[in-house]
Amino acid sequence: MPETPIIAIDAMGGDVGPEVTVAAAARILKQRNDVKLIIVGLEDEIKAELIRLKLTESERLIVKHASEIVAMDEAPALALRKKKDSSMRVAINLVQEGLASAAVSAGNTGALMATAKFVLKTLDGIDRPAIMTTLPNMLGHTHMMDLGANVDSGAENLFQFAVMGSVTASAVDNVDNPRVGLLNIGSEAMKGNAQVKAAEPLLLNSNLNYIGFVEGDDIFNGSVDVVICDGFVGNVSLKSSEGVAKMFGQFIREEFNRNILTKIIGFIALPVLNAFKKRVDHRRYNGASLLGLKQIVIKSHGGADDYAFSRAIDVAILEVEKSVPQCIESHLGALLAK
Repeated sequence: MPETPIIAIDAMGGDVGPEVTVAAAARILKQRNDVKLIIVGLEDEIKAELIRLKLTESERLIVKHASEIVAMDEAPALALRKKKDSSMRVAINLVQEGLASAAVSAGNTGALMATAKFVLKTLDGIDRPAIMTTLPNMLGHTHMMDLGANVDSGAENLFQFAVMGSVTASAVDNVDNPRVGLLNIGSEAMKGNAQVKAAEPLLLNSNLNYIGFVEGDDIFNGSVDVVICDGFVGNVSLKSSEGVAKMFGQFIREEFNRNILTKIIGFIALPVLNAFKKRVDHRRYNGASLLGLKQIVIKSHGGADDYAFSRAIDVAILEVEKSVPQCIESHLGALLAK
């Protein structure tokens, strides 16, 4: 693994492509002088963006041509089998070959997961990779997984997610013993579906800091560090929280624009409103980890702007610096043996 973080960026992924991803790369290069970026995709389009942004290739900014693009609605199996020179595949190949420390993509989630699992393989003891992201809470933030990689997850999968989530939270947040909760429809022992009920004994008998069942509001009240669920529940929860945040933002704008008096009040309250907007801005938390792989891959939201995509690159850099896959691997034996 290179000492300096080298991040391979799938420039063609997402709803916009190079206009966002190259601009995000420019942000990172301005913020940090200890990172190298490899921008992967259609060379002509990438270089056109570099010219627009008045950037040139250098030792820290390399363009790697890839002739194909994975569409956002493309079947993962088809992308894996037919698109071997896609920007997504080439970026992941660079990680597998040791030429990059991590890959970042805003592309098709299913294709990214399938390709990453095929190329990079999973850690011993992990059956399925899972997607973990960070969400704001009243006291800081909460790590939550799985967010869509596995729609149906058995008890053993949920336990493996808990192990990976706990180790990652400890590594990136420097928390000695993260509190782990299993998302359920109630805190009582008799509640929950079969998978959740079967996972609880595994967690209780482990040396994880398992605090029991947690409910949806616990994700945001600061009572738990890592929330575990299957991908179906996690994805719905994530999208719901994003929708609520956008709705509140829209409601606040409408109320302050109602008349001249409310506009004046809004102007006076502008510093508070801006602070509130910053705290709930989902773009700050963009960048989901594909945990369980032998190397680092980060998924950005497909609709990310350049600021949000730069945050996903930040997540990749942090996981490289903290050696997250190696941390998970070093803890797997002891935790999975329980």
